[in-house]
Amino acid sequence: MTIVCLDMEGVLMPEFWPAFGKVTGIKEFDLTTSDEPDYDKLMKMRIEAMRRNNLGLKEVQETLKKIEPVEGAREFLDKLRKITQVIILSDTFEQFGMVIMEKLNWPTLICNTLEISEDGFITDYKMRSDNTKYDTVRALQSIGYNTVVSGDSYNDIGMIKASKAGFLFRSTDKIKAEYPEIPTCETFDELFEAIVKELD
Repeated sequence: MTIVCLDMEGVLMPEFWPAFGKVTGIKEFDLTTSDEPDYDKLMKMRIEAMRRNNLGLKEVQETLKKIEPVEGAREFLDKLRKITQVIILSDTFEQFGMVIMEKLNWPTLICNTLEISEDGFITDYKMRSDNTKYDTVRALQSIGYNTVVSGDSYNDIGMIKASKAGFLFRSTDKIKAEYPEIPTCETFDELFEAIVKELD
């Protein structure tokens, strides 16, 4: 049995933080895991920038409500879910992800959570494990699933390498050059065909 695991930001949805940076004009939010592989460093910088600029969860969620899926993403996901089980694996947080899941027709999302103060500020974040995407695909494999995965960033490399098959999707030239052994796809049609070939 095979289960497909997809990254969300950069694959199905635009990157959230750069969109927030565009709205707020704060440059720290422009960086993503494609730029900075140290996720803890990235998140601490974001949380500090939010507090410094008096921005809380409400402001992030209002921005997320305005973000639409990548063109063709919902159709791709609907088509894929008709032939196999699909899980969205993301290092985002449930307080963010659930705002936009309706736009993707409510797929299953496995992500992390934020710690929010009484006055609505993000104070910290909690990851499900040290390497959430990798650990999730290994857990799925431990109960009898083959995993076929796709993502675009450094934090997707572990789950790609651990899976039966994995694909970089619209990744950066830098990441593609660092991992030339990982197949790449640039369109949803290409990704759909590549995934279908790997299904049991």
